Amino acid sequence: MQAALALDAPLYRRREPDKTALYQAVAGHLETFIQTCHSGERRLPRHVEGELRRFLDCGILARGFARFSCERCGTDRVVGFSCKGRGFCPSCLGRRMSEAAALLTDQVLPHVPIRQLVLTLPIELRYRIAYDKKLCSDVLGVFLRAVSSWFRHRARQLGHARGRTGSVTAVQRCSSDLRVNPHFHALLLDGVYIKDERDDRPRFIGTPKPTDEEVKKLTETVATRVIRLLVRRGVLDEGSAAADPLTEEEPLLAALLEASVQGSVATGERAKKRIRRLLSDPASGHRTGQLCYAARGFSLHAARQVGADQRHRLEELCRYVLRPPLANQRLRWLSDSELVFKLKRPWSDGTTHVIFSPHELLERLATSVPPRRANVVRYHGVLGPNASWRQQIVPTPPGTSSTDEQLPSPHPAKLRSESSPTRRHRIPWAELFKRVFREEVDRCTCGGRLRLVAFLTEQASIQRYLEGMGLPTAIPEIAPARAPPQMDIEWG
Repeated sequence: MQAALALDAPLYRRREPDKTALYQAVAGHLETFIQTCHSGERRLPRHVEGELRRFLDCGILARGFARFSCERCGTDRVVGFSCKGRGFCPSCLGRRMSEAAALLTDQVLPHVPIRQLVLTLPIELRYRIAYDKKLCSDVLGVFLRAVSSWFRHRARQLGHARGRTGSVTAVQRCSSDLRVNPHFHALLLDGVYIKDERDDRPRFIGTPKPTDEEVKKLTETVATRVIRLLVRRGVLDEGSAAADPLTEEEPLLAALLEASVQGSVATGERAKKRIRRLLSDPASGHRTGQLCYAARGFSLHAARQVGADQRHRLEELCRYVLRPPLANQRLRWLSDSELVFKLKRPWSDGTTHVIFSPHELLERLATSVPPRRANVVRYHGVLGPNASWRQQIVPTPPGTSSTDEQLPSPHPAKLRSESSPTRRHRIPWAELFKRVFREEVDRCTCGGRLRLVAFLTEQASIQRYLEGMGLPTAIPEIAPARAPPQMDIEWG
């Protein structure tokens, strides 16, 4: 479970989610947003509305918590329950990001150079790929097949035939301003593995740094093949009635996604208007780089590489590709009715911030929730779950012997539980916190270890305990739906 420690601790202070601008905006305007959006057949999908509502319980001690006690002095700590959201919750997605990055570094990505390739799609395709998980997987497959063929071709030029490569891809759903923008961050082995009769294990052969001309040709190849796929599927046929099934199945979600892709508002008082922005000097925000190319709306970036012995940098790169769409520190109130969201980097036109009303922010949060049962991390090539060479390539997890590693490898997304002597699926919260922030939150001020005592879920027990410890007992107020503004009536 994820959450925050209560009571004073030497290195850690309990997070208070209800004091953030994000929580206050959702709590104060969610019911109004839902009432404004819902009309007739137009309703938010159940999983989207459910994630918005569960976010309001994330880390709130009055909703339940785990109780810990120091083995030495008996001092208590409490950890609030998390919402386990997949769309926008900074805390839950921050935990997923850090944990997945640690597991990829320790148990999946081998000790070889890793190159990141980022593929951005044309605006015309983002709406469809944002909800069609099958089409998203097929487009990703086209991209990775082209890249794998490119690596094999470069290895053949070095005299190594029948090479195999592999990748781990994170499917990011949003751009830096929270617009819907599906794009792929692929971490590829910067070379190929080969194996012949003389080799007991696959050998890695690195490939030279790509040139701008090679990246250009690769981008054009990916663009051509993806467009060919979309034409074959009828996605680009505007006259086809089956081109957009979401409009009939979920008309409200379709309207929200389309508006988000275009950077506009779908519902409410500012419907069909553009999201407001704050600009500075455009010259200060323009950034260019090598190994980047754009063709037919597709953009490919291949400049970032991590060396074989740079495991700390690799883990940082994994966190980057798995990062949440927003951070609490970047969102603040501008006035009683407006929030300002700071971009991670200024845009080329000088945009540094975007301005949302709470209603507009909730629209963006709703579209950030991925479709149900859509995998965010994908494994391909020699790192795929059924790859015959995978067991001989992936690193040995820390604290295990080489003989343990000879056991059959599980699916990378379903690694063995913590009771297994080889691989773990989850990293304990305190251990993960220490790994990321270098702080021991499972240790008391007296130096003793904290141990789990109980989970408190009954409201009466929760209230009694929190009152006795002097902790907040009130559940933050969720504002009821407000009536829409009255319109002037003309009498005939």
